[in-house]
This record gives sequence, structure tokens and C-alpha cells, in this order.
Amino acid sequence: MAARRARVGLWGAGMISSAHGAAAKFLGMPIVGVASRTPERASTQAERLDTRAVAYADLPADAEIVIVSTPPQLHAADTIHLLGAGAAVVVEKPLCTTLADADALVAAAAASGQRVLYAENLAYAPMVGRLLAMAADLGPITHMEIRTMQDLPTWGEFTSDAWGGGALFDLGVHPLAIAVLAAGANGAGPVTSVAGTLRGGAGHNSDEHAEVRLTFAGGLVGTVVSSWQAGPGQVWDVQLSSATGVLRAEFWPTPTLEHNGEPVDLPFSTVPIPFIQDLGYYDQLRMFADDIDAGRTPLMDVAFGRSILDIVCAAYWSAGHGGAPEPVPFSGPRDRTPLQLWHGQ
Repeated sequence: MAARRARVGLWGAGMISSAHGAAAKFLGMPIVGVASRTPERASTQAERLDTRAVAYADLPADAEIVIVSTPPQLHAADTIHLLGAGAAVVVEKPLCTTLADADALVAAAAASGQRVLYAENLAYAPMVGRLLAMAADLGPITHMEIRTMQDLPTWGEFTSDAWGGGALFDLGVHPLAIAVLAAGANGAGPVTSVAGTLRGGAGHNSDEHAEVRLTFAGGLVGTVVSSWQAGPGQVWDVQLSSATGVLRAEFWPTPTLEHNGEPVDLPFSTVPIPFIQDLGYYDQLRMFADDIDAGRTPLMDVAFGRSILDIVCAAYWSAGHGGAPEPVPFSGPRDRTPLQLWHGQ
């Protein structure tokens, strides 16, 4: 449990906001209010969480932590506003839509003295923690493949131009983060270049399928696949291998981890909705509250979120230039969304 029951506000009332709200409830953290662009949605969410619906102008109220889960094109302005109002902020992924906005977020967090957590929940998942610990002892990784593949969402605005990007930008940040963390744990170093291939869908400009090759400083070349064209059979998995061992993890339908084909014991969820703990939402919020109390920089800080967006932008630029490798850090336009980089706008 958190050292203290921090008060929480919810800035946005969609599906992901529900996950954060459930985590707060299970941790015993009071939720002071829920705000949304749609008052009816805020009221429904507030009733579910036994709190009140409020206007955006009412937050942070007395909340110490505000969780921003608005569309990504609003993340930078919403987070900077809340930092100025004196709140610590959890900002959902994707961090924002341009590297210029990411730079502004990093600067605002530093100037405010407040903590900002980039909501890469899988970094706090018990299974991922065990995976990373075992990856550190695996020996130099020679094969890395991480996939997040599912059907196209039937809700939300994911394929709109305003969203900023499609399957890689929105869903692909999860496997990219795990790839970066696993390579770091194994000593393979940071990403130095990326090559991307994207495939679109009907009726919109967004990508629905992405394949990305990541080259790390130590010479490892890993593959990330992120897709909204997998049909109903959802696949989220990780495969890491070295000359001496193999790690395989699956997130669905329940988290499982194998080492050389043998199951690895994982902790059982202790909360009423298991995925809230299994996918990291519970420990993400618990540890962030502890970080605030201790004056620590979060594991997933805003600079980490910017580094993932840097890789994403390089991948979209690469895809728009025939899949040619693009160096990381990305040196192209910082004021363009990933979709604009892909389409040469």
C-alpha cells in the first residue's frame, strides 16, 4: 500500500480512466472528482467510483494527483495547466502528439517542481518486473520479438487525424517500452536507429499495422509488431532469447512467463478486478504516491515518455521514406505528428 492515501482526481472519464479509478479505489485513495468533455460520462464514472462529477475548471480541487486520460492531442496543455495549479500528474500514453509538445512537458515538469508520471502501466506489471529481472541474467540477447496485436477499436477516435497516429503510435508504445526496458536490463544499450513499415486501413489516414526493427547500441536488433488487423484473436507476447536461454511471456488471457519452456511462478492478484494489478495499474499509482512522498523521480517519468515518442516519430518517418533506417534520437521536424511525418505533411 502507499505510505499515504493520496487524494486523486480524474481528468477524463473514458475506459482507461476507469482502470485508474479502480486502482485508486483498491488502494484506498480518495477520488475527489471526475471531469469529462461529456457531463453524462463524468456522472456515470463518478457514480461508479462513489464520488462526484466536476468540471475541468474545478480540478485539481484538493487532489494531490490528477490522472489525465484525455485524447493525446490535449495531453500537453492539460498536464501543463495542472502542474501550474500545483498538482502532480499521471499522463496517459501516448505522451502527446509532437516532440515539440514533449519538450514543453519536460520543461514544465522541471520548472514546476511537481512529479509527472508517464502512464506506461506495463512497466509496473508484476510479470514484466519478473521478466526484466530474468532478462538481466539471460546472457546477451540475440533475438527479441514483442507483439501487441488485436482488432481495430470500435470506440474512441483512434483513427482520426487529430489523434496523431494509429496502431504504432497508440498501441505500439507498450511493446516499444518493454523492448527498451529489456534491452537496458540486459546491457544492450539504448535504441540507435529504427526502420518502420506501416500499413493503413480503409476510410482513414492512420496506420493499422506496424512492423518496426530496433537497432540497439550493443548490436542487438529487435522487432516490434503492433496491429489492429489481428481480428478477434488478441496476441500480446514477448520472446527474448540468448545463447543460453529463452524467455517467453504472454499477457492474455492471463499473464504467463516461461523460462526455457518451464513456467515461472508469478504472484496472484489480490484485488477484485485482477487485470488492474496484473497489468500494472495498481502498482503504478501506489509507487507514484510513494515517489511523491520520497521526492523521487518516477520510474516512468516524462523524459521516458518523450524517448518513446522519439522512437515512434523516427519509425513513422522511416515508413514514409521506404523503410530506410532512421537514427535515434530523431532529428526531423519536432512540430509534426507521427501521421504527418509518415504522409510527408
